[in-house]
Amino acid sequence: MRRTAHWSPTTRGLLWVSSSGLIFSMLNAVMRGLTQQVDPFQAQFLRYFVGLLVLLPVVLPAGWAAYRPKDVTAQFTRGAVHTLGLGLWFMALPRIPLADMTAIGFTGPIFIMIGAWLVFHEPMRWERWLATLLGFGGVLIIVGPKLSGSGGVWHLVMLASAPVFAASFLLTKAMTRHESAGVILVWQSISVSVISLPLALWHWQSLSLVQWGLFGLCGVLGSAGHYCLTRGFAAADISATQSARFLDLVWSAVMGWLLFADLPSAATLLGGSVISAATVWLARRESLRRQGAAT
Repeated sequence: MRRTAHWSPTTRGLLWVSSSGLIFSMLNAVMRGLTQQVDPFQAQFLRYFVGLLVLLPVVLPAGWAAYRPKDVTAQFTRGAVHTLGLGLWFMALPRIPLADMTAIGFTGPIFIMIGAWLVFHEPMRWERWLATLLGFGGVLIIVGPKLSGSGGVWHLVMLASAPVFAASFLLTKAMTRHESAGVILVWQSISVSVISLPLALWHWQSLSLVQWGLFGLCGVLGSAGHYCLTRGFAAADISATQSARFLDLVWSAVMGWLLFADLPSAATLLGGSVISAATVWLARRESLRRQGAAT
């Protein structure tokens, strides 16, 4: 514990974001199976509504006053943007392999990095640019042939969700300046559930007990993942933590092997190696820079 307290903000941010990636990879694996059985819009609504129910045992004892946001409009604006990205993501999810879905999502850090630079004026040192570009190069190694081949329309739909999610994450970063991680998490579940409900009702179908149980698991995983991600954004510059998201490819490859018996291809292993190397290198450079500044 003593050593943890001396970790740099960037290191703590990277750890939080890496943890969120592992949790989201487990969530994506479960959701992929569910969206092959349930309409994507219903699955989207239930994912966040059940997530809200999971949070109630924590919220109710403290009282709703403790989770009252300072700006409700900002919460619903962020929720609307996130819902748009989710709509694209859920439509493509059942039609794309898990590793491909994760790799395409790695284009998000490019949009986040540029947005953080333009909107928040966060410093973009050459190490951060290089680590992000190397990670994106690893993604291209994996998904390039899929995007250039036939039948890749759903890969493009998934790709279109990346800049939308980037905008959502930038709004989250802005809200961490005056809202706690708990408030942002609760109101994300509320806003996405409210906005998603009309389309969910339009496509509603009955669920089995097992499916309800799996949605309950998704609610726990989703809430935990977003909490870790929000803590990561609050701990360090958003651009400094984005390279850690490239480790999601490792987690998704493991999930695909364990749950779907999918063995990663040579391209996936090569691209994953490039991504992982860029992540570790950036964390080391940030640590050395902090040590040098302290002396």
